[in-house]
Amino acid sequence: MSGFRTRRRVLSAAVPLCVAYTIGALLGWGSPTVSLTMGDFGLAAAAAAAAVSCLVRAAQLRGRAGLSWALLGLSACMVAVGNGIWGWYEVVLGQDVPTPGPADWFFLFFAPPAIIGLLLIAQRPKNAAAWACMVLDGWLIAGSLFTLGWSMALARSATGDRSDALKIALTLAYPVMDILLVSMVLGLRFRAGSADRAALNVALVALAVTVVSDALWTTPGLHGGYRSGELLDAGWFAGSILLAAAPWMGDADGTPPAQPGGGHRTFSMLSALTPYIAAAVCTAGVLGDAVAGRAVDPVVLVAGGSVLVVLVLRQGITLVDNVFMAQELAVKESHFRSVVQGSSDVIMIAAKDGVLQYVSHAVRRVYGFEPEELVGTRLDLLIHPEDGSRVQRDLRRFLDEAGSPAMTRIECRIRSAAGAWLHTESAVNRYGDGIILNSRDVTDRVKLQTQLEHDAFHDRLTDLPNRALFEDRIQHALAQRRGVTPTIAVLFLDLDGFKAVNDAGGHAVGDELLVQAARRLENAVRVGDTVARFGGDEFAALLVGDASPRAIREVAERLLATLSAPYRINGQEVRVAASIGIAFSAPDIEPADLMRNADLAMYRAKSGGKGRVEVYAPQMHVDAVRRVERAARQRRALHEKRLTVLYQPVVDLATGRVREVEALLRRRDDRGALVGAAEFIRLSGGADAPMPPLGRWVLEEVVDQAVRWRAAGHEIGAGLSLPARQVTGPGFVDVVDSVLRRSALPPQALTLEITENVRGENADALIDSIVALKRLGVRLSVDDFGTGQSSLAYLRRMPIDTLKIDRSFVAEVGSCPHLTALTSTIVRLGLDLGLTLVAAGVETPNQAVILRDMGCQRGQGFLYSGPLEEDGVLQVLDRGRLGGEPEQPALGPAEPVEERPPAVPVQRPQM
Repeated sequence: MSGFRTRRRVLSAAVPLCVAYTIGALLGWGSPTVSLTMGDFGLAAAAAAAAVSCLVRAAQLRGRAGLSWALLGLSACMVAVGNGIWGWYEVVLGQDVPTPGPADWFFLFFAPPAIIGLLLIAQRPKNAAAWACMVLDGWLIAGSLFTLGWSMALARSATGDRSDALKIALTLAYPVMDILLVSMVLGLRFRAGSADRAALNVALVALAVTVVSDALWTTPGLHGGYRSGELLDAGWFAGSILLAAAPWMGDADGTPPAQPGGGHRTFSMLSALTPYIAAAVCTAGVLGDAVAGRAVDPVVLVAGGSVLVVLVLRQGITLVDNVFMAQELAVKESHFRSVVQGSSDVIMIAAKDGVLQYVSHAVRRVYGFEPEELVGTRLDLLIHPEDGSRVQRDLRRFLDEAGSPAMTRIECRIRSAAGAWLHTESAVNRYGDGIILNSRDVTDRVKLQTQLEHDAFHDRLTDLPNRALFEDRIQHALAQRRGVTPTIAVLFLDLDGFKAVNDAGGHAVGDELLVQAARRLENAVRVGDTVARFGGDEFAALLVGDASPRAIREVAERLLATLSAPYRINGQEVRVAASIGIAFSAPDIEPADLMRNADLAMYRAKSGGKGRVEVYAPQMHVDAVRRVERAARQRRALHEKRLTVLYQPVVDLATGRVREVEALLRRRDDRGALVGAAEFIRLSGGADAPMPPLGRWVLEEVVDQAVRWRAAGHEIGAGLSLPARQVTGPGFVDVVDSVLRRSALPPQALTLEITENVRGENADALIDSIVALKRLGVRLSVDDFGTGQSSLAYLRRMPIDTLKIDRSFVAEVGSCPHLTALTSTIVRLGLDLGLTLVAAGVETPNQAVILRDMGCQRGQGFLYSGPLEEDGVLQVLDRGRLGGEPEQPALGPAEPVEERPPAVPVQRPQM
C-alpha cells in the first residue's frame, strides 16, 4: 500500500509538469528569450532532476539495482550538461550552436550508460538458449527498425550536403544509437520477466519519448530549421521527467509491485511474436521504397537480408530449445509420477465443486479403493456425515479468503472400502481453482491418544474415574447446583485391612479385591452419583441427588455394609472392612477444600477404630493445621545440613555407557542413616508441599556437582524431576538462569524432568514456561509418560527433548502383551516426534533387551544401579560402562533404604 501511494504522488507531480511545459511550448513562451531559455535551460533542469532522482535511488539500493540507477543517473547528467552547453551558446552568448560541437558529444554519450543501466534492471536470461534468443531478438528489432528508418528518412539525410560529412555522420548517429538502445532493451524485455517491472516500464516510456523526439529532430536539425523552445522540446522534457519518476515506481524496499497474471501472458506473447513483428517491419521498409517509386536501396537489401537470416537462425534455436524443454518436462513428469505413486500418503486432486479428478495408487492400500473407483465422485461422499459440514466450511473459507495461508490442515473420518471410518489428517493446498490433498491414516494415533486420555482420567486397574476426573465432576456439580444447601456430598472410603490381604495373597489377590470393591461401589450408589479410585485402597464417591444429611448417611452405611461383605477370590473367602468420611458442600467452597474435608473425616474414622462413618467437622481442620505446623518444624530441621543428593545413572541400552544421572533427594537422620522416600515425604508435609528454598538448594547442588564431574573429565549431564506446578511458579525460569550463569555449566548439560500432568487451564502456562526454559538451552523431559493427564495435542506443542516411560509400563514389558504393545506404540510415537526415549525401572536383562529392540535408547533402574553418592558415581564413570548386573546403592554407613525399587521410588526434588 505504501508503494502504491508513493507511485501516485510521483505521477501526480510529473504529469502536470509535462502538461505545463507542453502548453508553454505551444504558446511560444511569450517571447523569444523566454522560449530559448525554457528550451535549453528548462531541458537541462529536467535532465538534472532525473539525474538527482536516479542517483538518490541508487544510494538506497545495493547490487545490480543500485548500479543500474547510478548508470541511468550518469546518462541523465550527460543530457543535462549537453542542454546546458546548448543554452550557453544560444541564450548567454547569443550565437548559433556549432554542429558538431561540445554539446553533441555529451548527447551521444547519453546512450551507452542508459543501455547498460536498463539491461541491469531487467532479469537476465536463465540459460544459453535464452541468451542467444535475446541477442538475436535485439538484432531483429534493430535491423527491422534500421531498415524501416533508412527507407523512410535516413537515406535522404545521408544524401544531403556531402561537403559536411561529419555533420551528416553526427546527425545519423542519433537515430542509429536510439535504434540500438531500443532494440537491446526490448529484446531483453520481451524475453525475460522484470525484477522491477513498473520502474522498467516507466524508464522504457521515457526512452521511447526521447527516441521519438530524436527522430523528429533529425531532418530539421540537419537543415537548420530547429530552434529551442518549440513543441519538439516537450518530448525531451517529458522523457527526462519520466526518467526522474521511474526509480520510485517500485515498492520502498525495491521489490516489484504485484502484477496481474495477464501482464505476464502479454509479454510472453510479445516475446513469441518478436520475430514476426520484426519481419513485418523489415518488409514495410522494403515496400516503402517500392511505393515511393524508388529503386530498392542496397542498404535496405543488406539490412533486410540480415534480418531474414537472423530470423531463420532464431527460430531454429527456439525449435531446439523446445525439444530439450519437452524432454526435461517429460523427465520431471516421470519423477513426479514416481514420487506420487511411491508415497505412503493418499494424494487426491479435487475441483472446486469437490469432484475428484485424480487419486494416487496409495488409496488402494490405505482405504481399499481402486483409484478409478473414486475419480469422478464427490469428496464429501467419503467424509463422515458428522465431519462433512465442518470440512466443507473450512475448505470454502480456505479457497475464498484472500488472506488465507497457502496450506491448511483438516482432520476428519473417511470411509474405507470395507465400510470402516478411518481417522485421517490431510494437508490441503490450492491447485488451480481446486485443491490437492495429502492424506494419511492416523487411526492408530487417534486410538492411542484416546487411550492415553482415557487413562489420564481413569484408574487403570478398576477403570473408575481418577482424582482429576472426580475433582472436575465436583466442579461441575457445584456450578450446576449453586444456591442449594447442601448442594452435594463427597465420601472418602478406605479399605481397612487391605494391606494384610495384599501382603498375604500377593498383588494379584489385592488387585482382584480392589476390582470387586469397585464393582460393588458402582452398584451401590444411586443413579447420577460418581465413584472414583484415588490409588491404593482409597475410593471416593460424589453424591449429587438428595444431599440431605440423613440420605447421605444412609448411602454411606449401605456402602460400608457392601464393602464389608465377604469377597470370593481364587476360591477363598476374603474379608475387609471400610472407613468412610463424609463432607458436605458449603457456599463458595472449592472442590479441593471439599475433598480435603472428606479426607480428614475419613482419617478420623480410621483413627477412631475403623469400620465406621465420620462426618467432617471444622475441628478436624484445626487439628490438621496443627499437624502441618509440627511438620514445618520438622522441615526446618532438614535444612540444617542434613540433606544429601544421590544420583542414579541413566544408561545407553545399546552400549551400557552412562549418559547422564538423575538427582534423588534423601535426608540423613541423627544416626547418619539415609531416610527413604516415604519417610521424607511424611516429614516434609506431603508430596505436594511447596518448598521453594529447598528446591533452589537442590538445583544448585546438582549443577555444582555436574561442574565438578566435568572438571574431572566426565562430560555427562545431570537431571532432576519437578512437578509441573513448580515449573509454572513465578520466577522459576529466572532461578534456573541465575544458577546456570553462576556455575558456568553449559545449559544443555542440565535436564529438567516435568512430571506429566498437563491438563486444562494449566497447560498453556506450563508450555510457556517450557518454551522459556528451552530458550535458555536447558534439555527438557516429560517424566512418567503414559500415566499422567497430558494430551498429545499439548505434547506436540512442547519443545521437549526426552520422554521417560513410566516404570509401570516397563515392569510389564515381556509379560503383559497389552502393555508391551502399548509401550512399543509410545516408543514409536516418541521416535516419530524426534525425541530420546528413557525407560524407568528397568530391573531385568529381558526388559532391557525388549526395550532396546523396540527402539528405546536409554534405560534407568536397579538392573544397572541404584542411587549412588558422588564417589560411587565417579567409580561408575571411571569404569566406562554398566553391565546387566544390578549395582547396590551406595547409601553411606547406614543400611540401604530399600532392597528393590518401591512403587514410588524416591521423592523428586521440588522447587
